[in-house]
Amino acid sequence: MPKPLSEETLSIIEATAPVVAAHVDQIVPCMYRRLLADPEIRALFNMSHQQGSSPQHKALAGALVAYATHIRNPAVLGGALERIAQKHVGLQILPEHYPHVATALLGAVGEVLGEAATPEILAAWGEAYWFLADTLIGREEQIYSQSEQARGGWRGWRQFRVAAKTPETPEITSFRLEPVDGGPVLEHRPGQYLSFRFTPAEGEEFRRNYSISSAPNGRDYRITVKREPGGRISNWLHDAVEPGSTIDVAAPSGEFFLDPAGKREVVLLSGGVGMTPMISMLESCGGGDLRMIHVHAARDARHHAMRDRHLDLADESHVFYEMPEVETSGLVHAGRISAEWLVKISDPKVADYFICGPTGFMDAMIRGLRAANVPEDRIHYEHFGPAAAQLG
Repeated sequence: MPKPLSEETLSIIEATAPVVAAHVDQIVPCMYRRLLADPEIRALFNMSHQQGSSPQHKALAGALVAYATHIRNPAVLGGALERIAQKHVGLQILPEHYPHVATALLGAVGEVLGEAATPEILAAWGEAYWFLADTLIGREEQIYSQSEQARGGWRGWRQFRVAAKTPETPEITSFRLEPVDGGPVLEHRPGQYLSFRFTPAEGEEFRRNYSISSAPNGRDYRITVKREPGGRISNWLHDAVEPGSTIDVAAPSGEFFLDPAGKREVVLLSGGVGMTPMISMLESCGGGDLRMIHVHAARDARHHAMRDRHLDLADESHVFYEMPEVETSGLVHAGRISAEWLVKISDPKVADYFICGPTGFMDAMIRGLRAANVPEDRIHYEHFGPAAAQLG
């Protein structure tokens, strides 16, 4: 456990938190400018999250404010910190990376606040940063060790071969991955993701996370990837990666997964390519005693990936098409899902709701379920993006 923060540091953080919060939208871009000047560190980040109104910047800004707000009781952020640790492990963040962040963050605070950032204030924020960093480093080492010691597990990067490439829709493709060494693979929890190190061209390195879209089998994994407009890696995967290609893969991670123990009913709610972890859950737990309802939203039938899988595996399936091409009836609906409709076809008193999809879709569903008085601990969700987005 990291050394507890001193009372002096706690008092300084509390006193300066409002000032930092007022300038956080300047501090965070300044920090990233400093941090990403190092090519080795830049390779750890998805640079698409640094463009325009950056979700990465918003995520860190919210994280800084939340941490300062709860500086005397950071345990209330435990769930969000676990998400960050899982993301860091997936991307192979190591203890040696943390000093780079400390230097960039404290340098940005000093640059933006100027003379107001006295040595005492910077020292307090440095101490607070390292308390959080040491907490994450400790948890991340636990996860690395557990993955390495489990059957089929490993630490660091492991080479996998693309065994099959299957188009699912005009813009979504599945890739089945087998380890080059021929050994077993760690059995993931349904809903978890894999992280990758890609080198599409000499001198380039990119890291990405993709949900596993298959049940655990100890032999291989499947990921299902949407081609994103302007997406450097998603387009390269679709256009250049073929069966026989090799890819560096980190062990499965993520705290968004379905554990059927003690559950009576689950509702899997997905939008677009957000169905990928739901297929893993259905293939793992469908057809048993647990009642599983899958509700999926897509643009139209042509853009509905892996439709037959969830229609076959769920106890009850509903599909919503924004632009239906045929007359809708029965379990196929026109328009968008509403939370009011959702709680009518499920039992909000006992059901667990798992949600994955575009940010706007997820936010609407989460707000709606909360308004319907579904307990927070039965609303589970996975954001495609920075883990720190959920720290606030």
